[in-house]
Amino acid sequence: MCGIVGVIGRGPVNQLLYDSLLLLQHRGQDAAGIATVHGNHFNMYKAHGLVRDVFRTRNMRALPGSSGLGQVRYPTAGSSASEEEAQPFYVNAPFGIMFAHNGNLTNWRELRESLYRVDRRHINTNSDSEVLLNVLAHELQSAANGVSLDEDAIFRAVSALHNRVRGAYAVVAQISGYGMLAFRDPHGIRPLCIGRQDTDEGVEWMVASESVALDGNGFTFVRDVQPGEAVFIDLDGRLVSRQCADNAELVPCIFEYVYFARPDSLIDGVSVYAARLRMGEYLADKVARNMRLGDIDVVMPIPDSSRPAAMQLAARLNLDYREGLIKNRYVGRTFIMPGQAVRRKSVRQKLNAIGMEFKGKNVLLVDDSIVRGTTSREIVDMALAAGANKVYFASAAPPVRYPNVYGIDMPTQAELIATGRDDQEIARAIGADGLVYQDLADMQQAVRDFNPTLKRFEASCFDGQYVTGDITPEYLARLGEQARSEVDPELVASGLQSNMGYAANRG
Repeated sequence: MCGIVGVIGRGPVNQLLYDSLLLLQHRGQDAAGIATVHGNHFNMYKAHGLVRDVFRTRNMRALPGSSGLGQVRYPTAGSSASEEEAQPFYVNAPFGIMFAHNGNLTNWRELRESLYRVDRRHINTNSDSEVLLNVLAHELQSAANGVSLDEDAIFRAVSALHNRVRGAYAVVAQISGYGMLAFRDPHGIRPLCIGRQDTDEGVEWMVASESVALDGNGFTFVRDVQPGEAVFIDLDGRLVSRQCADNAELVPCIFEYVYFARPDSLIDGVSVYAARLRMGEYLADKVARNMRLGDIDVVMPIPDSSRPAAMQLAARLNLDYREGLIKNRYVGRTFIMPGQAVRRKSVRQKLNAIGMEFKGKNVLLVDDSIVRGTTSREIVDMALAAGANKVYFASAAPPVRYPNVYGIDMPTQAELIATGRDDQEIARAIGADGLVYQDLADMQQAVRDFNPTLKRFEASCFDGQYVTGDITPEYLARLGEQARSEVDPELVASGLQSNMGYAANRG
């Protein structure tokens, strides 16, 4: 999962892009990049690290221009070592295109082979995003009328791209001399929204992964980019759009609502905060059915993303709510960090228990999800060390039992704590006295309550149903084999790499 943003402005946009990436930092902490367009010249700077560490004054001064785009990268294990795979990407023909992508292609290997043998295009990294850029470049070249490019040609190119590409992708691209292009895959798995700001110099447009980037920069939320839709904004600020996919259907990733997105974002017509509150209500009902409420003294969230669900659960069950775990906000999100040993160590650095809230109490800890179990196990140990009598655990998401192939770092089943275990066995594995998982139907309904038009969700890591229809057991087995073959034993021993992941950088 990554964060992307594109801007067509009336004045310099480097600071605006920087501020937008800060607001999207939660979506990726491995690398950051900004590209701007100044006349017919592209300017770009990207590097490993957080936004605040990557960009210095000298870098910002070298990014002039009134339009541009940026990305914060979330990699899978094995890809974070290469700075070349940080985005944006650039290709010089046709026209010159800068490109940023959020998602993951499932047929990128076949596409790469086709690009080389048929389209005669060279791919220089192991990134599926570079493959997607070159597919777009080839289709633009094929659709262009001679040396010129109009909106009909652009939309034909995106239609052709949809016909070739499988997987999850939300894209922003700058085409030199023309403007900004944005589009989503035909299922709308990854989020993308449009904002507008009217200034004395004219209208400005922003396209971003989450509405929080629009709000934080004074833009008015206009709407989400629809699945399969392409939006083109020319350099004069004129916006046109067209549906470019056959049989497009909105099937958003459910993990955005339970974990990835910021609670103050609006995604596909749903307030993330409101959805998390409702998840807490449904979870409370299941806790009441499966646990003796008299055995629970206090409810505590594992900050931050589980806080709305925990608050609502406590209120619905008339239980005391306390903040017993204090978060160090200067340590990154452990789920995103590559390397199991690094992740385990960071839990202790990130969270600290307030002993008086735990001592002698039966505590119900609420988290947004349980993936590998590393964080959960460490937190249960912390609670017991702080004096808790018993520690119960509730997850606002169902058990994660299957790999995710659309951009979330869960490539193999072996590392998932729910693989081959029932709820009682998982409870024992994390050291909890009891465990309750949210039902998948309830989690989906919590989101659908705020947008009844959402008929389906991409929830493959919970139910094993892959919406693109091209994922076979052989495909998953190949990913697992690749993950095992790419592990460096010395790095594993040092804690810098875990036995998971696959090499291609996922946007």
